[in-house]
Amino acid sequence: MASKKVALNGWRACSTALRQVPKPHHTVRCLSVQASRPRKLTATPTKTTPPQQHRIRYASTEAAEEQLGRTGLYELHSKYGAKFVPFGGFSMPVQYTDLGIVDSHHWTREKASLFDVGHMVQHHFSGPGAEAFLQRITPSSLSSLKEYSSTLSTLLHRETGGIVDDTVIARLPGKFYVVTNAGCREKDKAYLTEELEHWHKDFPDQPVEWKVLDGQGLIALQGPLSAEILARILEKRSVDNLKTLYFGQSMPATIKDTDAEVLVSRGGYTGEDGFEISIPSFATEAVTQFLLDSAKDELRLAGLGARDTLRLEAGMCLYGHDLDDSTTPVEAGLSWIIGKDRRANGGFHGDSVILQQLKKKSEGGGVSRRRVGLIVEGAPAREGAEIVDESGEKIGVVTSGCPSPSVKKNISMGYIKDGMHKSGTEVNVVVRGRKRKAVVSKMPFIPSKYFKEPTTK
Repeated sequence: MASKKVALNGWRACSTALRQVPKPHHTVRCLSVQASRPRKLTATPTKTTPPQQHRIRYASTEAAEEQLGRTGLYELHSKYGAKFVPFGGFSMPVQYTDLGIVDSHHWTREKASLFDVGHMVQHHFSGPGAEAFLQRITPSSLSSLKEYSSTLSTLLHRETGGIVDDTVIARLPGKFYVVTNAGCREKDKAYLTEELEHWHKDFPDQPVEWKVLDGQGLIALQGPLSAEILARILEKRSVDNLKTLYFGQSMPATIKDTDAEVLVSRGGYTGEDGFEISIPSFATEAVTQFLLDSAKDELRLAGLGARDTLRLEAGMCLYGHDLDDSTTPVEAGLSWIIGKDRRANGGFHGDSVILQQLKKKSEGGGVSRRRVGLIVEGAPAREGAEIVDESGEKIGVVTSGCPSPSVKKNISMGYIKDGMHKSGTEVNVVVRGRKRKAVVSKMPFIPSKYFKEPTTK
């Protein structure tokens, strides 16, 4: 999940990797079980418009007009005083009039915030070959993924093992639910189209059906009060199921006093407990408003500015910055997404490169660079700042960076020469032509607070 320059302190190098491909077709019901319009959530059916549909002027009056899409929550954002910026082909809220970016960040850590991630792309893959197809293009052990469970994964290039996009994959009854990044929309579309063509040619007896959930809403409820707030708008059976829904798990749920069906997934991008909620297009605005009305003193809308500082503190990658086509999962510190059986048997794109990188150096393995966190003294080190050793020789580069509202220090993420990646290693970062002292730090920069399933001894 490329950022744009905006005239907001703390946002310039901080833009979130979120995702969706919406289209102006609000009558489509994208869940497998059709739902009628909410009986009490009587919102007007919302329209989502894809990029190239609306001409929106931004930046300054001198700026050229850009053609941007809108999610189904655009009007609601406007109602709450959103300041919009271009992101991933959409006009997205960066902050709201009630809270600045730093205040919104703290609000999320202390209470709960609601993020519109409806620009992200939601997919369904089904059919006899769906599991094997997804295992071909990702390094994940999907064969052992339980129903209503999910995993972070990556789409991979065939020969190099480079990351096409990072993604979340969940197994649902009879299909897989996959979410990809807005900024990679066209690239992913071309990639998946080509890969499916290869698959059907190689395995004609294992067809795969691919469906993009056009217009489907997606919101992220994040923060320590998230579960309590979500429970207020769910019917009783869904509330009971919510109590035992752990990080990385999903469940179908019904909104209270309605027949609006949603998919609730426990997880998120901030390091806090929280949920991502996939909502039929006709109910997206109404469900979001219901959540806001149910917790007026505890829940606030939050934009891309706070989301980026939150994700960086949580050590989360932003595609196009911390991950790209030339980066493998091993270099990116994502080796944990490569399943044990996949390590043993391969069978995924780029496996010859990735499995070799996983080997010990004595066996000819390893990588030349590794993703690390940095604590930087003085001015914050932004994307593109060089990491150098004491002699001034370049040994890496910063890919994301900003002042951390929670840590109260300047934090950065980047890639550094293998051997210099251990926590506590002292290096320098070149900021505005001056060397600044920095220390390699473990990530996340703050403890994660996910609601995880208790481990059994």
